[in-house]
Amino acid sequence: MIRITAMIALIAGLAACQQEAKVATATQPVFSTQNTNDTRIAKQVFGNLSNGSNQPSAPVGFYSKGCQAGAEELAETGPTWQAMRLSRNRNWGQPQLVDFVQDLSRVAAQQPGWNGLYLGDMSQPRGGPMLSGHASHQIGLDADIWLKPANNLSLSRTERENISSDRMDRNGGAYVNSNWGPAQEAIIRAAASDPRVARIFIFPGAKVEMCKNATGDRSWLNKVRPWYGHNYHFHVRLNCPAGSGLCAPQDPPPPGDGCADAAAWVDNIVNPKPAPPADPNAPKPAPKRELTMASLPGQCAAVAAN
Repeated sequence: MIRITAMIALIAGLAACQQEAKVATATQPVFSTQNTNDTRIAKQVFGNLSNGSNQPSAPVGFYSKGCQAGAEELAETGPTWQAMRLSRNRNWGQPQLVDFVQDLSRVAAQQPGWNGLYLGDMSQPRGGPMLSGHASHQIGLDADIWLKPANNLSLSRTERENISSDRMDRNGGAYVNSNWGPAQEAIIRAAASDPRVARIFIFPGAKVEMCKNATGDRSWLNKVRPWYGHNYHFHVRLNCPAGSGLCAPQDPPPPGDGCADAAAWVDNIVNPKPAPPADPNAPKPAPKRELTMASLPGQCAAVAAN
């Protein structure tokens, strides 16, 4: 009975915080300060939780500093997808993300040689910082989607741990290689055209290639942003869902198709500027600080505890 009462209190507290946040502007969520003295390392807390919280679904905080309440687990295998690297337990997300990846997998299944999608990391069961890997993926609105054609949706758990996606770049990300083709472009175009999507990250050469090939409406290219790595998968980031008062949105991309910016990235790869001479008297950079529970929105304490 005590446990049930505590659970109700946690849910009510989160709901109250959401109502309070809705009064503020969309770009200024209201976060509680209930964990300001909590020095626990956040990735050790969230990286060891195996199930979602028993709370209403809500992304809490920013993509790289937050958590997720009431997450849904994506089925390990579906008609048009398989979740990969199951040992990581990162096939969790907000309902909007789970719906989105399934919708996109059906688009992928229409491509020649594809039966759907291989899905990489989404979020941990309660989001938050991860024990390894990503800085983002913390609030249940990010997903890595493999660029390898998903032509076999009967992979075993062991096979899903051991096979790798296909590399798509050459010359350090400046250009696509022969693995890249119209199917990858069609899938990314479909993702970028979805109003739920805020932006997509992929290596610069792929963005330039899509800029060359795009015809008709080019507005979707605005969401496709060049970024380091992302040559085996592309990273989809969804917008904060409507009414999610605890979700801190990312600023929208600059206006335009972003093709000149991508070309500049490629030029910097092909013709790198010489590094400035090292200053022997320069102070050593400060070590990277680990995110503590106090670094996260206060509501994340309830998410972790529930």
